[in-house]
Order: sequence, then structure tokens, then C-alpha cells
Amino acid sequence: MVRRIEHIAIAVKDVETSARLFETLLGKGCGDLETLPDERVKVAFFDLGESRIELVQGIGSDNPTSKFIERRGEGLHHICLEVEDLPETLRRLHEAGFPFIDSVPKSGSSGTRVAFLHPKGCNGVLIELVEQPSEA
Repeated sequence: MVRRIEHIAIAVKDVETSARLFETLLGKGCGDLETLPDERVKVAFFDLGESRIELVQGIGSDNPTSKFIERRGEGLHHICLEVEDLPETLRRLHEAGFPFIDSVPKSGSSGTRVAFLHPKGCNGVLIELVEQPSEA
């Protein structure tokens, strides 16, 4: 079950420059910049009540975010939905015929587990599913 829109991600060329722009736009600072070496991205998040805005910059020219910017320019990259049980959600969506980029959960930012659905199965929108770390 989907709990909420966790974040909306914006692909940017330079996360530090874009963070300053969004700090002015939103009237608040972002959290720490985080580098995710496995995904080859740098990210910054802005908390906005129950949801967040993520700025995501590709590291290197051969990663999906950098290729996205090369093809389409900076802009909306994906919508992230928080789910209660990521493996169960993936199982259910697989049975329903959704195409996946990630059929198995992987590590995300801040200890989360994530998986992406292919845009061709979601009306052209890249969907990220996220499960928050347990509070054990």
C-alpha cells in the first residue's frame, strides 16, 4: 500500500547551485548533500511537510541521470511513492504486469530501500518506490 508521495525529484546539472536556487525559492535550507556512489548521484532534499523535493545530479556522463539531462534537459525526473512493504509491493506489481528497472530492492539515501518502475508501464513517468528503514 502506498502511504504518501515521499518526494518529487528534479534532475539538475549542479546540485549545489540548484540547492541555492531552491533555498531562495522555498525560503528554507536543504538537508545535507549526500553522494550515493552505487547510483552515481549527488542528492539534496528539501522537507516540505509530509513530502520532499529532491535535487539529483548525475556523477559522470554515463549514468541514467546525466543521460536524462542530456536528452531532455533539467527538470522533473521521477515521483517517489513511500510504501509499507517494498518486497510485497514489488511482488504485487510484478503479478499485475508492471515493467521494472529494479525487480529487487536496493539501498537508497538515508538507509532506505528503493526500486524503480519503468516509465513505459506508468504513462511515461519514472516511479521510485521507497521503504523507510525500520525503527528497531
